Amino acid sequence: MLTPTQIAELKKILSKPKRIVITTHKNPDGDAMGSSLGLYHYLIQKGHAVTVVTPTPYPKFLYWLPGNNTVLVYPENKTKARRLAKEADIIFCLDFNTLERLDEFMPVIKNTSAIKVLIDHHLEPDTFPNYSLSKIKASSTCELVYDFISLLKDKALLNKDIAECLYTGIMTDTGSFKFSCTSPHTHLVAAHLMKLGINHTVIHNNILDSNSLDRLRLLGYSLSQKLKILPEFHTAYIALTKEELQQYHYKTGDTEGFVNYALSVDGIKVAGLFTEKDNMIKISLRSTGNFSVNDICRKYFKGGGHQNAAGGMSKLLLNDTLQQFESVLPEYAENIVKLG
Repeated sequence: MLTPTQIAELKKILSKPKRIVITTHKNPDGDAMGSSLGLYHYLIQKGHAVTVVTPTPYPKFLYWLPGNNTVLVYPENKTKARRLAKEADIIFCLDFNTLERLDEFMPVIKNTSAIKVLIDHHLEPDTFPNYSLSKIKASSTCELVYDFISLLKDKALLNKDIAECLYTGIMTDTGSFKFSCTSPHTHLVAAHLMKLGINHTVIHNNILDSNSLDRLRLLGYSLSQKLKILPEFHTAYIALTKEELQQYHYKTGDTEGFVNYALSVDGIKVAGLFTEKDNMIKISLRSTGNFSVNDICRKYFKGGGHQNAAGGMSKLLLNDTLQQFESVLPEYAENIVKLG
């Protein structure tokens, strides 16, 4: 957490116009984009020159967010993004705990002389930032951006644009307020954001009820043909090849939430989604109760995240990755069975 001295320092630093870059993790989700754009709308009110740069593209169902048209996607704007990062006085790093989550944008950020400010809620944050607002029990990075603005005594600057962005991240990272990370403070923050004039029903519809026909057909195929149950380990997973994704005209974000369907099966305590990308397998794991999928991702799949929601990757072929995943389950069997 930020100390009173650090808060005073940041308040002084931000009291005069600065060149600022805001960035987040690769494959940004609702919390990543909501926190980035929410902070963007706050900082531009204070007279700063601000640009949001994402390491990779993000789902189209987030394009409605206020300020989306100002975002630079790094692979499509490398020269400009590198220049802005090099010239930046401050770089805000949102919703990730290690620079490796920045993909190809990582060395650009790592080698800048800018002041780095981390705002994040993942486990075991790295020591790279000059200032860090890290709280693993927070529901979302969007909740922490709200707290950051509050710590700087700037709640009066909160407006509808900021509220729509921050509510989006809180809503998505709490599973519409059902996950255990939802606290009384989370509801108080959401209530304040609603008072700023947002339409929470429209936000829910934009995120959760905006499906292409291809995505729905991919979901149906995944559940009917690709869901594998391992009853002895209370585990289920879905694995999709690159060809299967192409068959349903996959676009970024189309498999968002698929892993939760596997976790919703009666008796399942651990769930996974394995998707074949170029030269790698993307892995998303979920769990219930006290079982930590973060441990599995960190130990075996070069990733991490939260106790009940984590991600990773594998350079093995898809079938070999699945075999590795199944082979490590006996190591955790006792803890998983206890949940059953």
